[in-house]
Amino acid sequence: MKIICIGRNYVEHAKELGNEVPDEPVIFMKPKSALLQSHAPFYYPEFSNELHYECELVLRISKNGKYIQERHASNYYNGITVGIDFTARDIQDELKKKGLPWEKAKAFDNSAAVGKFIDVTPALDRKNINFSLFNNKEMVQKGNSKQMIFSIDSIISHISNYFSLNIGDLIFTGTPAGVGECVVGDQLEAFLEDQSLLSLEIK
Repeated sequence: MKIICIGRNYVEHAKELGNEVPDEPVIFMKPKSALLQSHAPFYYPEFSNELHYECELVLRISKNGKYIQERHASNYYNGITVGIDFTARDIQDELKKKGLPWEKAKAFDNSAAVGKFIDVTPALDRKNINFSLFNNKEMVQKGNSKQMIFSIDSIISHISNYFSLNIGDLIFTGTPAGVGECVVGDQLEAFLEDQSLLSLEIK
């Protein structure tokens, strides 16, 4: 199982971090050890002084594939949820200044929190999915899949040109504007539409 992430997939988020809007999906990866196990506590990483939350729609791959055409991409995932891509922003900023990879800031242990998956059905309008994140019961992020620069199906097609997709792989599809810092004691809760699928405390 691998975790594939898309960066800068919402215009307003790219702007809030001072990044250019990409002309193709920005791909980075997290190892299996980045997955926060269900019901396991999340501990603030010792090496960072500026931990940020980034709420995203997450797909669960259900079929092996390579060189997937966009029109067939919907056949390759059967679950969707919300997740949090935790980012050590201070570490990332230093790495970016030096032109170095982001892994230490993005791919550390337990940096990928994933909610309960719901089944993808024909009734789900994948181009109009609302999701949100609350920190201590205050909404801090709100997004909709129609705001994506690259759609869910185009992301899957693009990724598959470079990496074979395998059953159980997870794809984080990018975060909307509103990313921000979290501290010990914060209670994070993520929703898909009006359904709470992920909640955790920063310890």
